[in-house]
This record gives sequence, C-alpha cells and structure tokens, in this order.
Amino acid sequence: MDDKVKDEETLQFHEMGLDDRILEAIARLGWKEPTLIQEKAIPYVLEGKDVLARARTGSGKTGAFIIPAVHKILGGKHTATEQSVQVLVLAPSKELCKQIKDNIRQLTVCCKREVRYVDVSAQVPLEAQRPLLLDKPDIVVGTPKRVLAHMTAGNLNVKESLKNLIVDEADLMFAFDHVNDIQAVLRNLPKIHQSFVTSATMWDDVKKLKQLILNKPVILKLEEPPLPTTTQLTQYVIKLELHEKVVLICVLFHLNMIRGKTIIFVNTVDRGYKLRIFLGQFGISSCVLNSEMPVASRCHIIEQFNSGKYDIIIASDERSLEDLKSCKNEGKKGNRKKDKESGVARGIDFQFVSNIINFDFPRDVDGYIHRVGRTARGNNQGTALSLVSIYEKETFERVKAKLKTMVPETETVFKDFKFDMKQLDGFRYRAQDAWKRCTSIAVFETRKKELRQELLNSKKLKSFFDNNPTDLQFLRHDKSRHGLRLMNHLKHVPEYNIPDNLRKISKIVKKSKFNKKIPKVNIEKGQMKPITNTQKKYEKRSADPLQCMEFSGFKKQKT
Repeated sequence: MDDKVKDEETLQFHEMGLDDRILEAIARLGWKEPTLIQEKAIPYVLEGKDVLARARTGSGKTGAFIIPAVHKILGGKHTATEQSVQVLVLAPSKELCKQIKDNIRQLTVCCKREVRYVDVSAQVPLEAQRPLLLDKPDIVVGTPKRVLAHMTAGNLNVKESLKNLIVDEADLMFAFDHVNDIQAVLRNLPKIHQSFVTSATMWDDVKKLKQLILNKPVILKLEEPPLPTTTQLTQYVIKLELHEKVVLICVLFHLNMIRGKTIIFVNTVDRGYKLRIFLGQFGISSCVLNSEMPVASRCHIIEQFNSGKYDIIIASDERSLEDLKSCKNEGKKGNRKKDKESGVARGIDFQFVSNIINFDFPRDVDGYIHRVGRTARGNNQGTALSLVSIYEKETFERVKAKLKTMVPETETVFKDFKFDMKQLDGFRYRAQDAWKRCTSIAVFETRKKELRQELLNSKKLKSFFDNNPTDLQFLRHDKSRHGLRLMNHLKHVPEYNIPDNLRKISKIVKKSKFNKKIPKVNIEKGQMKPITNTQKKYEKRSADPLQCMEFSGFKKQKT
C-alpha cells in the first residue's frame, strides 16, 4: 500500500507544466518518469530560485538543469525582440561539455529551429568560433577558461542578456583549477541572474563557490546512497600481486569470462598503454583513453564505445581530488603536456557499461565512487572488480571503511572474488612473459606512434571527415601499433591449459566462433558432405532458366 501511495505522489514530467515539444523529446528518449534529482530540482528552477544540488553520478543531473532552461527559452521566444544568449553552461572538461551539448540536442529535437546552442570547449582558434557566437545562440556551453577567453576577445557578451548560469560538477572545478576563471567570468555577467550548481560532494570548497555564485539557494541533499544498491551493482575484490594481476586479467578476457562492455581503470598513462600492449599480444583488442590524447580523438572514442564499436577501454584516471595541491605543480615535474580540461572518471556518460575493473585501485573514496559510477546507471545492472595489491591494501581499507558508513548495515560493500589462482598455472608463464616484453621502450614507441596517428586523424583529416562523415565511422582506435614482434601462438589457448571447470565454457565459445566459416550442409538432398563453391555455382545456374535454358514449369505431371 505504501508503494502505491509513493508512486502516486511522484511528480511526473507532464505535471510540471513543461512545453509540449520538450515532453515529446523526453518521450522519444524513453524517459518514463523523472529521476529523484529531476523531480525535486526542476520545479524550483521553473519558479526562478537558485539551486545547489548534490546527487550521485548517473542520477540524471544534466536533464535536471537542461529541461527547465530550454522551457524558459521557449517561453521567452513569444516576447523576445532580438536573439540573445540566455543560458551559459560551465563544465570542467571538454568531454563533459560535448556530452552536455549532445543532451541539449536530444532535448531540443522537436524545437531545433527555435533553440540554438554551441559548444565552445573545442581546442580550435578563437576566430574559428567567433561567427558562431556572433550569431548569438540561446545556449553556450564551455569550460570556464574557454568561455573567459571568448569574453576577453569580445566574441561573447552576455552582460545584459544572460538569464541562467549553470555550473556542472562544481567540486571538480577546483581539481581542474578553474576557480579564478569562474570569478573572472562572473564579473562579465549581469548582477541579476538565476544559477544552478551541481556537485557530487559537498566540500568546503563547494560552499565557497556557493557564496560566489548563488543567492539564497535551495540546497538539495538527496537521500540516496553514493552507489546503487547491491541488487543493481555487485562489487568484488581480490587481493593479489601485480604479476598475478596480469595473469588474471589475461584469463578473464582470453577465456571470455567477462561479457559486455568493460572499462579498465589504471592510475597512469604509461600503465594504460602497457596493459593495452599486453592484451594485444593475446589477440584481445582494446583502446586507451587519457588526457594526453587530442580532444577530438577522446570524444570519438567515447562515441564509438557507446555505439558498441569497442568492447574494452583502458582509461587512465590520473587526477584525484585528494591530490589537489600536487596538481598545481604537475607541470614542473616533467615535460609531458596534458590536457588540463580532460576528465575520464567524472561526468562522462559511458553508456551500457557492464563491467568496471580497477586494475590499479583508486587513490581515494571519491575516485572509487566515480569510477564505479560508470556502470549500473539508470536501471541497468553492473559489476565492479577491484584488483588490490599489498601496496594498495591501506587505501582499500580506508575506502572500504568510508563506503561502509554510506550503505545500510545489512549490506556488505565488497564480496570476495573467489578464484583459485593455482588453476591458472598453465597461463602464468605465458602472461608473465608477455608482460615482461612490454618494456618502457615498447611503451614509448607505442605512445609515439599512437599520438602521431591521433594527431593525423584529428587535424589533417578533419576537413576530409567534414565532407565525408560516413568515413569517420571506419576509423578505429583499437588497432595495435606497438613495435613488438607478433607472437601468434599466444592467441591460441591449448586445451590442457584450461581449468576443468572452465573447459565447457571455452568449448562453447570456440564452437560458436569457428562454425561461422564451415560450409553449410544440404540436408534436404541427403548430402552429408559440405557443399563446395563449384556445387553452389552449379545449383545457382540450374535454378535460373535463362542460364540453363531449361524450363519444366508447364510439363504435364504423370499420374
């Protein structure tokens, strides 16, 4: 009875007074009912109040601020005398900006002539985006640094026209060192405007940002766990050393024990390339994603992963909110150029991810939450597996203790991934030998070739892909470009190496894989041998009366 009353009290989209064109777009997206953050935040925004919303990753925060913003733009079109920029959306990373732009496109599909928008976060010359901003789109999306650059150059002037300011992932703004840029942007905004700030955590730093942006805000601290419940998300942990990690990761993918799309998280860029080279030696295709890649390549990889072209992404999550102070001195330690406006673990909507594997355990609890939050989104199921070495044990215990305080007492945070490593002795020599071949020189050569190829794809082929968009679909990022000599025998798994309890699974996989190339048998004619190509041509020719010059359709049948 209580569940029925709760369902009746849930505020639906059509009860919020939204524009019919927005409701139609929501229906096309298949959103049956609003999420908790959308249900609570949208009415306050429509009333004109400032909102500070805290909600876990994957909770639908983007829709919570895009839907009312578009509704207000459509409502103001009836009385507007000229086109102007009304909404400014600030996000910490280029990937997140592109994702917000895609969400705006989906929610304005039924009113795309009335609502115009532009994403200025792309790393292109300011002059190239100047015509887009002089056209005065209704919504401008970008990173604070990029938006400030356009304001300084005179390309963007919202001193009198702006009505809504949206700051997404506010806690990350400090990690990306955007606070000074935000303060400079605020000086170019009108004194009276409505603000919407989202954050996954309520840091003291976020409270400082609240004082800068918000005016008597409604603070929404939604009572929901930071991660989905155990019925939706299953979290496993196995404690083993690095040399055993590579054996386990090899077996999991080589014997098809992991099904569905998978994101493997590592803590450094080099480790990501090393793991990719390692898996490539066994014929396991994967692609890397890190902050040193061109932004066009990063966005293209995410798009193709979401569309199902790739099954495995090795993501380098180099940034940690715990390492906030050390990030400022990052450029002094080495000569590597990283995109400071790049984010992998936070904000990006990787769609239909079935598995998360922490090959390197994250450095803090927030990093763990946001990594694992890439799966079990919406109503989908998900699995997270953490490989913890003895050097990561202290961090793991700290994260485990923190997560225990966030879930009900009846639930256990981590389940032991029960796997007898002794059964993998047949793979141990192969895996460890392949891992030793992934030297620092091999990683360096791979990265050099990879970056050269990605730069070629993103710059010199940009105009070609603009004229031939379908050819972009054939561009792949999971090709092996390392200089190691191929070891074809590693792709084959001897049957004597397969543990007894996994032998049945391996046979099923092999059967389904190789039976595709076996010629079909013509059972109707009683022929038990495979049909050859010559027989196929003869049967095809015999069935065509114009080629065989024979026709028996009108012959009188014998009685």
